[in-house]
Amino acid sequence: MGADLRMENVVYAKVRWKLLPFLFALYVVAYLDRINVGFAALQMNRELGLGEAVFGFGAGIFFIGYFALEIPSNLVLQRLGARVWISRIMISWGAVAIAMMFTRGARSFYLLRCLLGAAEAGFFPGIIFYLTHWFPSRERARAISLFMTATQIAGVIGGPLSGVLLAMNGVWRLAGWQWLFLAEGIPAVLLGAAAAKYLPDGPEHATWLNSAERSTLMARLVSERDSRRSNHTLRGALSNGSVWLLALLYFAVVFGHYGIALWLPQILKGFGGMSDLRVGMLSALPFMTAAIVMVIVAKHSDFHEERRWHLALSAFAGAIALAASAAARSPWVSLLTISIAAAGVSSTAGPFWTLPAGFLDGTAAAGGIALINSTGNLAGFVGPSVVGLIRQVTGSFAGGLLAMALAAFIAGAIALAMPVFEPRQLREDKLEAALSESP
Repeated sequence: MGADLRMENVVYAKVRWKLLPFLFALYVVAYLDRINVGFAALQMNRELGLGEAVFGFGAGIFFIGYFALEIPSNLVLQRLGARVWISRIMISWGAVAIAMMFTRGARSFYLLRCLLGAAEAGFFPGIIFYLTHWFPSRERARAISLFMTATQIAGVIGGPLSGVLLAMNGVWRLAGWQWLFLAEGIPAVLLGAAAAKYLPDGPEHATWLNSAERSTLMARLVSERDSRRSNHTLRGALSNGSVWLLALLYFAVVFGHYGIALWLPQILKGFGGMSDLRVGMLSALPFMTAAIVMVIVAKHSDFHEERRWHLALSAFAGAIALAASAAARSPWVSLLTISIAAAGVSSTAGPFWTLPAGFLDGTAAAGGIALINSTGNLAGFVGPSVVGLIRQVTGSFAGGLLAMALAAFIAGAIALAMPVFEPRQLREDKLEAALSESP
């Protein structure tokens, strides 16, 4: 049994190195195109006359288009395969991301942001669904968190990069914010073309696995799939109470996440006396902190095969830090607490996304994961809109930060109320490990 486990670990390591760096690069570009509007706003809002409520609504309307096409997109991915569909998604969203440079006012801003969401619909849940075809449950939180650190690295890269691009204001008669959309949209199109050649649809199509490695991996995945307590139909997933509870939990997490990501540049600008480049540099700190912490939390969650407490404690830490940031009077204390908040909220991701695959499979998994993600991401519309409205009415970000803190606290409370999803195969693995360690 020990030799079999060592063989499995070798295969998982190989899959991680072959797939995760490329998927990571795709998500960096996707997330950058999603949040770069926060940096563009430093110039665009003033130039186009967009108020804070208009910007908040436009930033969030991305998720309306995203929500509308999320489930259909994931079902098409299951039918056509990841290689073709992920490529299509990336090329189309890259084209719309570039078109954002032609924004001329509130109406075109709303339209292009909504189209960007529609173009990107299915990417994230498609990748999560794709990873269930490569990693069993005990490896999944780490794999997902390594993939999802892309959201933080996008912030680390995006801040300084956006600052540099904004400084190109006037070059070739383009505004700095137009350069930002152009330069950050092109990589999506290029990587989309590369995905069509690089991504195998599943282990059976991976030429870089030998026959023994392929058999080992597929045997483990099939064994775990057979042990799930799952209704494999789409209707079964959409009528499952646990799916809707996870969607509500994710809504609360996303409310805080995008409230931070989309408004962070303007929060930092509010400290006063900072250039756009310095704002970009400082905005990297919360994302860098979150990238490190979320991997540590996910690895610890995988090691102990425990999800709920890791998820809940991360959410509670984020809630406390957001509340502290609202009360802070020093810019540096505020930056520190926002960094802790970003780490807490982001660290929910790895443990959270192992949960749906614990009781869903096949079409139910494709539809259920898409439902959870799309419903949860509606908070990406609600969160920035609420923060923008509170900011416009009160002249302060404190109320918005407190609203995000409440959402993170609710997420932690829901996590503790969730049932424990543990397939029979995991229980057998634990027993087998305990017996192998016995003298």
